[in-house]
Amino acid sequence: MANIKSAKKRILVNETKAARNKAIKSKVKTYVKKVETAVAKKDAETAKAALKDAIVEINKAGSKGVYHKNTCSRKISRLTKAVNGIA
Repeated sequence: MANIKSAKKRILVNETKAARNKAIKSKVKTYVKKVETAVAKKDAETAKAALKDAIVEINKAGSKGVYHKNTCSRKISRLTKAVNGIA
């Protein structure tokens, strides 16, 4: 454990941010999984609806700095391609 006050604060702040990032990443994974499940079942309507929700969550994560913007674009692109493949 650190002795300097500022170092102690950094440890606490980093733990808080890590917990927030973990929660956001988990939420994104859940939405992505919903899209992939719908694609696997070849259910186009459900997949499109799930894709819209997933895109919103991925973009939110990107705007909060959890994911890099290129990572967000890649995830969205792959999901969209998968959904369009079953249409």
